[in-house]
Amino acid sequence: MITIKQAEMVHVDGIARVCCEGCIETYKGIRSIANIERNNQRFYNHERISKEIGESPGWDGYIVALDHNAVVGAIGGGMLHNEESEVYVLYLDPNRRGEGIGTKLLDFLTNIQREKGAKKQWVSVQKGNRKGIPFYERRGFCKVSEQLAYSNTGDEDYLSLRYVRGI
Repeated sequence: MITIKQAEMVHVDGIARVCCEGCIETYKGIRSIANIERNNQRFYNHERISKEIGESPGWDGYIVALDHNAVVGAIGGGMLHNEESEVYVLYLDPNRRGEGIGTKLLDFLTNIQREKGAKKQWVSVQKGNRKGIPFYERRGFCKVSEQLAYSNTGDEDYLSLRYVRGI
């Protein structure tokens, strides 16, 4: 049985594992290995995740999907403005895709953001992401723009698609 809840410090290792493995699985073939590894080291290291477990301004904390206390998915997001929120990260254990876990995580975060007054929810998805784009489009997100990816460095020119939906 899958349990969705606010993450605690005991979940840091699981969040790091799920995000790193999910990132590799999602971006292989559409980003360089160097880019994927750099982003995993930057965003999904234990020190950073430990600092981001709980809420802070503009961050709703990590939320985890647990299967018998093992982390099988993680999501995080926050408020952008009084009525707009963002999904910043959503990854699953690659072996657990297609079970509805991502939907449960997104619904949990959406309810938190709606309670804070959000009426719109944004997400950025890598152009060419054949896992994320259909997932978000099936949940009512519509593409509104294209921009250079936040994590680009040097001569990288990866593109992110900006999606939004009403909540």
